[in-house]
Amino acid sequence: MNKVAVLEGLLFVIGEDGLSLEQIVDILEINKEEAKELIKILKEDYEKDSRGLRIDFLGNKLKLTTKREHKEFYKKLVENKETNFLSRSSLETLAIIAYNEPITRVQIDEYRGVSSIQIIRKLVAKGLIKEAGRSNIAGRPILYETTTEFLDYFGLSSIKELPDMENFINIAEQSDNDEIDLYHSKYSDENI
Repeated sequence: MNKVAVLEGLLFVIGEDGLSLEQIVDILEINKEEAKELIKILKEDYEKDSRGLRIDFLGNKLKLTTKREHKEFYKKLVENKETNFLSRSSLETLAIIAYNEPITRVQIDEYRGVSSIQIIRKLVAKGLIKEAGRSNIAGRPILYETTTEFLDYFGLSSIKELPDMENFINIAEQSDNDEIDLYHSKYSDENI
């Protein structure tokens, strides 16, 4: 088994949370020196011009990050009209955040039943949500909340204009297969 490849996969799966040296040692069942060597090998591979990612130690955690010299292309991707639409997963995540803000990623994941890290990154990049400080719970995870861009996107003047969740649940139960339009957006949902 190629432990460098396993480490790369672990870093991808853990996302923005990153891995500490101790976690790498524990998960891969190796000693610290071997873990440092694996990190060095992977880091050298990512330093090549042919790679679009890099590895950084940020806050005592090893994380996969994008190369700074490519940021103009990432900006174009986020601003591109063809990629600038909200998927059903994004809408679901936005609704969870809007009705429960401020909220941590772990809490969002619990509501959705799946990892939301990539969706959260996309929503932050689009300016629809933002970091709103840190929670007081163990580990002090990041809190997320909606932005004024979120309000603009859905044509709301404040978060208080969201439909009442209790009424929404009652309406949803009454109309078995009927679709319910929660929001009227000036943007097309054709790409969803």
